[in-house]
Amino acid sequence: MSLKKFKPTTPGQRHKIISDYKEITTSTPEKSLTEGISKSGGRNNDGRMTMRYIGGGHKQRYRIIDFKRDKQDVPATVKTIEYDPNRTARIALLWYADGEKRYIIAPEGLNVGDVVVSGKNALPNVGHAMYLSDIPLGTVIHNIELKPGKGGAIARGAGTYAQLNARDGRYAIIKLPSGETRMILVTCLATIGSVSNSQHSLNVSGKAGRTRWLGRRSRVRAVVMNPVDHPMGGGEGKSAGGHPRSRNGIPAKGYKTRSKTKYSDKYIIDKKKK
Repeated sequence: MSLKKFKPTTPGQRHKIISDYKEITTSTPEKSLTEGISKSGGRNNDGRMTMRYIGGGHKQRYRIIDFKRDKQDVPATVKTIEYDPNRTARIALLWYADGEKRYIIAPEGLNVGDVVVSGKNALPNVGHAMYLSDIPLGTVIHNIELKPGKGGAIARGAGTYAQLNARDGRYAIIKLPSGETRMILVTCLATIGSVSNSQHSLNVSGKAGRTRWLGRRSRVRAVVMNPVDHPMGGGEGKSAGGHPRSRNGIPAKGYKTRSKTKYSDKYIIDKKKK
């Protein structure tokens, strides 16, 4: 994957940087693995806005992704690498030997024609899903389960990965993308490799309209609001805004909101780096 720049034939093209999409092999999703998805525009069932800066966007179909990788010991061939409008990573369509089709998050380096397997008999190759008890130490992994059988929850965004550092009894010690080191049961599944589309963070929209196509409305700074709308609003002329805080008055930029008695603290070895 590489990035593509444009000649500044229009103001919107001048700073635009996007993927060249060369890794994508088809533009038509597998119909049996898609379903309709409706947009709320940030409104609840009463029609009241509960989330700001959401609205519009292109019509989309949701791709049903297999995060569990629970079809074990059945080889699957990668048929296509596809774009998914619902996530930053690319997705891969697998055709299993028994005829079933499933989508998975495509790891970096997975190509059409590759064969992947899940379970105890899998090898530590890119795209294979293995138990943490069987993965060699130091391996880069993604789509990691927190609870056995629940499905992958960690390291699913474009370019993310974690690393298996050690094993201690029932637990594997994983270094997460945030820098946090925590313990996860060795009976959880993880997929080998890092997530595809690693240069996603380098994309530049180029114009506000392309952001609106993604369903994001422009965000208004708190200091330019009125006092009725935000704690940092109001004042004569250009006001500094006071102490940074959220719309609900909770301090930002350094104030810790994590509960001191959170149940998962006992599994965390090192906190995430600031």
